[in-house]
Amino acid sequence: MDAREILQQGLRRQNLSLDEQQCDQLIQFVGQLKKWNSVYNLTAVRDELNMVSRHLLDSLTVAPFVQAFSAIADLGSGGGLPGIPLAIAFPQKKFSLLDSNSKKTRFLVHAAATLGLRNVSVVHQRIEDFSPENKFDCLVARAFAAPQKIMQMAGHLCSEEASLVLMVGHLDGLDLSNGNGFYWHSTTRVDVYNEPSIRHVVVFARRGQR
Repeated sequence: MDAREILQQGLRRQNLSLDEQQCDQLIQFVGQLKKWNSVYNLTAVRDELNMVSRHLLDSLTVAPFVQAFSAIADLGSGGGLPGIPLAIAFPQKKFSLLDSNSKKTRFLVHAAATLGLRNVSVVHQRIEDFSPENKFDCLVARAFAAPQKIMQMAGHLCSEEASLVLMVGHLDGLDLSNGNGFYWHSTTRVDVYNEPSIRHVVVFARRGQR
């Protein structure tokens, strides 16, 4: 199978419906990621087909968990994961991609412009130092840091009714206790097409969302 076939199979497995333009954007994003990766070292995944499963489809596992929100911050976005695939899937929502690495944010600016993603803004700043004009109602992080650390670093970015959506692997040894105004809400195992490794989405809610 080629990249598009893997993407379409995965979307069906994950019960996600995207139009042809969105699928084109996702495939184009993988092409940009692969091209820039050779110089900027954005990801350890080098193969385009693996990028579709491990990056695109993996990022989209959180789609059901963010669909109720309108202003979403992707913390430690790196190569734009999960922020750019989510921004493609939800063009009506606003996404802010945060990263302190200038090479990575340079790629993010390029990717958003190339893909025509007007709902994406890129922030080159440490999470702790960022002061958004408006608070976010959802924070998302993929393999970025331990839950407790993220709560402490990013609590000031979101409203009192926000949710924190974390993409993690195995749960063994993972501290899911409450912290900094966040309360554990749910843990859901998710499956990614063509990927055998274990994945979970953990959601913490602030007081107003418990």
